[in-house]
Amino acid sequence: MIVIFGIFLLTLLVITAIAIVRTENLFVAVMLMGIASLLLAANFFLLDAADVALTEAAVGAGISTVLFLGALALTSESERSKPTNRLLSFTVVAAAALVLIYATFDKPRFGDPEAPVQTHVAPWYLEKTPEYIDIPNVVTAVLGSFRGYDTLGEVFVVFTAGIGVLFLLGGGKASGVLPEEKVNEGLRHHLIPRVVGRVLIPFILLFGLYVQFHGEYGPGGGFQAGAIIAAAVILFALLEGEKRALSVLPERVLLGLIACGPLLYGAVGVAGILLGGNFLDYSVLSSDPVKGQQLGILIIEAGVGITVTGVLLGIFHAFAARER
Repeated sequence: MIVIFGIFLLTLLVITAIAIVRTENLFVAVMLMGIASLLLAANFFLLDAADVALTEAAVGAGISTVLFLGALALTSESERSKPTNRLLSFTVVAAAALVLIYATFDKPRFGDPEAPVQTHVAPWYLEKTPEYIDIPNVVTAVLGSFRGYDTLGEVFVVFTAGIGVLFLLGGGKASGVLPEEKVNEGLRHHLIPRVVGRVLIPFILLFGLYVQFHGEYGPGGGFQAGAIIAAAVILFALLEGEKRALSVLPERVLLGLIACGPLLYGAVGVAGILLGGNFLDYSVLSSDPVKGQQLGILIIEAGVGITVTGVLLGIFHAFAARER
């Protein structure tokens, strides 16, 4: 039954993708892209990748849709058709699709216990995580500790991408600052969205904190929590307006969040060196190596969540500060 449902969702995803390409109305395309993200999130849940599904739902269906709508407010509603060589485009797409399909023939069967990943690295992680870190979520142990360098690199990628987008959208002035006459008042005069939003926002924030500090025991972590918390603040900005949102989290605070995440992550690594260990060796953070690992993961995940929250909110306010 799960396989049949997965095929059904993938079929809907293909239909949605074709509709996105075919439509000339950009607003319809944005809405369809949000639907495609929800379908992808459902597929990730079926594949037991709940942490990826949370990120896809929060960023793909939520925040990205809002950013696309913000970009749409700066351009026309319909696509401007240009004369193109459709035969050449179709040939390139068809050739790429055939290469990808051919590449799948050499992949192990889905769920094959004899696949290389199941017989080489994965068994070691499953065996050593209870001994070295003593947390049930092996994914968090791998990303936060065993492959901590990779996650640090991802944090700096998010940091650099956020700074780059702010430079592109800032236009020479600080992001998130609107002239008084251009301040978006939001939907505060619409009773139903405002009441429903006020009910939902506290629960979204609570769930984001749960995902942040419960990542060692269930799906989640800093990336997912940062996206969920940012989605809650963006919803508040849409309902109450830019001025209220910036009064809650001013621009300087957002810039501080963007910078503090990588600094906090790196500080944990430096602390490991100062205490006689290696960079990002959390074992030396406590007299009990296992407790040290748990403490280190908790701190670096907080750094990841802070960075993701700051970058997403900074980009949102940069879009909102653009002149219509």
